[in-house]
Amino acid sequence: MPNSPASADAPWEYTLYIPHDPRAVTVSRRTLRLILTLHDLLPLSETAELVAGELVGNAVRHTKGPAALRLRWAGRVLRIGVWDADPTPPMPPLHPAAEAENGRGLDLIRNCTDGWGWYPLSSTGDSGKFVWCELLAS
Repeated sequence: MPNSPASADAPWEYTLYIPHDPRAVTVSRRTLRLILTLHDLLPLSETAELVAGELVGNAVRHTKGPAALRLRWAGRVLRIGVWDADPTPPMPPLHPAAEAENGRGLDLIRNCTDGWGWYPLSSTGDSGKFVWCELLAS
């Protein structure tokens, strides 16, 4: 049952731990859609699924360990983040080729969201990184 309008702005957070498996992208996108539907945020779903799929896909494609998808809603902002065990910073290509099959995901995230970034999860760089983006609700 969807939330009442009075609770639509109440903050919430979910974390989905995912194995190193290509099916994690589909599971993450479907879980995200369900969460947004239950919180009456379906208008954000299409873009949120696209960018979450890119973030999870990057974690699965470029790392060897587990990952986690974290969703946080606060102040009418949806923050989508992915943790992975690789401390290597995400590097968007300087000039992605339009016909390239790979390498455009971070550029897509930059263009489809209201902000994105990343940070290492430890000062020694051995605990991975967290890559995030934000979508503002209208």
